[in-house]
Amino acid sequence: MRYLPLIALASVACSFAAAASLPAGDSRRGEQLFHNEGCVQCHAINGQGGTVAPDLGKLIDRNFTPAALASTMWNHAPAMWAAMRKQGIVKSTLNPDSAADLFAYFYSTRFFDRPGDAGRGKALFASRHCADCHGLTTSNFAGARPVAQWQSLGHPVVLAQYMWNHAAQMRDAFAKKGWSWPQLTGQELSDILVYLRNLPETRGHTAAFYYEAAAGGEQVFQAKGCNNCHAARGNLENKIQGATLTDIAVDMWNHAPRMASGTPTLSEDEMRKVLSYLWARQFFEGRGNAARGRRVFTAKGCAGCHNDPASGAPSLASRKGTFSDISMVSVLWEHGPRMMERMRERKIAWPRFETGQMSDLIAYLNNPQ
Repeated sequence: MRYLPLIALASVACSFAAAASLPAGDSRRGEQLFHNEGCVQCHAINGQGGTVAPDLGKLIDRNFTPAALASTMWNHAPAMWAAMRKQGIVKSTLNPDSAADLFAYFYSTRFFDRPGDAGRGKALFASRHCADCHGLTTSNFAGARPVAQWQSLGHPVVLAQYMWNHAAQMRDAFAKKGWSWPQLTGQELSDILVYLRNLPETRGHTAAFYYEAAAGGEQVFQAKGCNNCHAARGNLENKIQGATLTDIAVDMWNHAPRMASGTPTLSEDEMRKVLSYLWARQFFEGRGNAARGRRVFTAKGCAGCHNDPASGAPSLASRKGTFSDISMVSVLWEHGPRMMERMRERKIAWPRFETGQMSDLIAYLNNPQ
């Protein structure tokens, strides 16, 4: 059996030590790899697949960043290597592009991680005046598409695009009726979506989220005039740190009435590019603290080997600026078994890391001063 080890899946795209390009993952290619390379024989995705190894759909959620994957795999590596040897499994190679595709697939399977409530959603759909214009099967207002025709319900990128493009028309309609603009939270939109997705009129709609890093987002961001107000792109990234696309759709919806010049129309392709430009980067980039990382480096015993030439472990000081969640896991997969053997010889326990500790350690290794 060919086996793509989960530990290698954190080689998501490219080294973010360079911190330049977006991850080039495509969840649809990742799904094909997951089946073609035999991962499904051991791992399941949301209950579909093997039972020998953990269900990856239950591991990967909106907070399961590459740093979390790196720390989790580091902690479980000894047990995984032992299980692979016992079963005679030979690990396959996995290039960074393929790893990016697989991580994108895992992430896409658990995108709507915030649980919604259909009862609350039904009440919100009425109280926020959605039902006054959008009937379930027929339109209650000229130009308002009935819910039964909303193909965007299971496609978060399209949903964000529709909500954004619809805002200008909605703003005029609300002004004519004397209604205030309906502000929403991410939880409220999740509740509304659960309600609408489970209606008899919409249950036949496909629900799919796929992620692909679309190039050209910065150009769209500038061409649509977004940078005129959001000049400090980093500030915008910080605001959406850890946000789902549902959260971002809500933020854009709430922000639309405050735009003096109106909302520029975005096509699905343009929306995908902008979201990749902003959202994907903040998801994959690490945000550790170097000062805390120094303490982790000492407490976990890293200094005992890597600062001792006699140990045989390489000095890490010369590689500052080259570390990332991705490179950390890649190094573990390539050199981990030998590292564990040497640690056993020296009677050193295998170190375990929490997600925050891994991020901090990486920050320190990139800036040891």
